Amino acid sequence: MPSSEFLQYVPIFSELSDETLEKIEKIGTRKNYKKNDVILMEDEVGSALFVIASGKVKVSRTSTDGREVILTILSDSNFFGEMAILDGQTRSATVTATEDSELFLIQRTEFLGLLREYPEISISLLQELTQRLRSADVKIKALSLKDAEGKVATVILQLADDIGKIRQGKVEIEKLPLQQDLANMAGTSRETISRTIHSFAKKGLVEIDGSKLRIIDYEKFKEMYSL
Repeated sequence: MPSSEFLQYVPIFSELSDETLEKIEKIGTRKNYKKNDVILMEDEVGSALFVIASGKVKVSRTSTDGREVILTILSDSNFFGEMAILDGQTRSATVTATEDSELFLIQRTEFLGLLREYPEISISLLQELTQRLRSADVKIKALSLKDAEGKVATVILQLADDIGKIRQGKVEIEKLPLQQDLANMAGTSRETISRTIHSFAKKGLVEIDGSKLRIIDYEKFKEMYSL
């Protein structure tokens, strides 16, 4: 779809007029990335905001012992790179394409100009950042307090909220990340991920269909495993 049509689904641009979206389309550029391409690196200087036109990426950091810790998975209409744009400091995480992806880039100078010209973008950005902080707080608390089953459930709920699709009370995660990636998100082992997901399936909480995972009753599952 044209960039201006795609941009209306991006949270920070959703309240803008078609005319303004067309203006943003002209100042941005598109760039394609292959699966496993590193889009940006932790600690490098940030020069652009990235919006996902299509595809999926993982946001990760490296722990003190060299392990990859996956913070989140982002897909269509999500954006990243805003922190370094706003404060002028280096990137806080590494972002890698987990499938072939097309990204829409807005350079720092142009994005800051948009924030000055259109206050509604600033308000929407603050709302989005606040929501992300709240989600991060919930995840940190859950991963520090819960047992292995609770940690895996927390990650599944995060993926459901970030990339899941609701259909008649069920939430379907169309392409579940690799078990090692799930382990890196939950702070546990790949074997624990496999065992716990199969346990959820035996209990009738989820269905596995190839790379898809469906939460049978999302509200029930959330009630069982939310703090």
